Amino acid sequence: MGSKRDIRVLHVDDDPELASVTADMLEREENRLGVETVTSASDGLARLSAAEFDCIVSDYDMPDQNGLEFLRAVRDEYPDLPFILYTGKGSEAVAGDAISAGVTDYLQKSIGSDQYAVLANRIRNAVERRDAERERARQLEAIETAREGISILDADGQYIYANQQFADLHGYDPEELIGKHWELVYPEEDVPEVREEILPAVEQAGYWHGETVSPERTGVRYPWITRWRQPNAANSSVQYGTSPTGKNVNGSFNRKQPDWRRCLKTHRI
Repeated sequence: MGSKRDIRVLHVDDDPELASVTADMLEREENRLGVETVTSASDGLARLSAAEFDCIVSDYDMPDQNGLEFLRAVRDEYPDLPFILYTGKGSEAVAGDAISAGVTDYLQKSIGSDQYAVLANRIRNAVERRDAERERARQLEAIETAREGISILDADGQYIYANQQFADLHGYDPEELIGKHWELVYPEEDVPEVREEILPAVEQAGYWHGETVSPERTGVRYPWITRWRQPNAANSSVQYGTSPTGKNVNGSFNRKQPDWRRCLKTHRI
């Protein structure tokens, strides 16, 4: 059976009756699931080449090609497609081999209807994790290719990421910034203002706008018109900064300047 629901599941089991029951129960447990069933790994691969699915649920003990062999074949073509091994033949050896082959989750079949609620939840979680990973990858790619300088801080205010543009703006290599505190790129006399005025304002109002000064590694200081905002993630904030003149605070140019009007500094703390 199949359905045009939010989460499309391909269920592979050589027992047609059990496969049909499992599909029905999963769709009852979670109305976002649309489950299509096939009875062999080869049919499963054929369906994957003909249609898009968000998750695979496969039995282990099947003729011709077992669940692990099916998993390996899927991983060759669809490396990030969630794959749940749902099997009545459970053992530590099978589980270990499945993990090595790149299984997303492993669940042993049991008696009773509770297992379907557990399986539906595993499917939903696996798809949501995959979607979140894809979104993070998309965002990271955008950051890496951005003309703006972007950095990310952890909860302790230390850099966990800085793109090349951000590092160049301050005279560092990206690797040199990792593990360093955000204070590194602010003049010492401006740190109290950031701590006592900017960060509390962002936490309270979700937004701050004003001017700060960021030193370059050479000691030259550049003015920044900055905007901080609070994104959806907890304990994080984003800082946007531009310098309309491209001059240091002494009003002179010390070398060829980047396009300061497109400079973006992003801090998540």
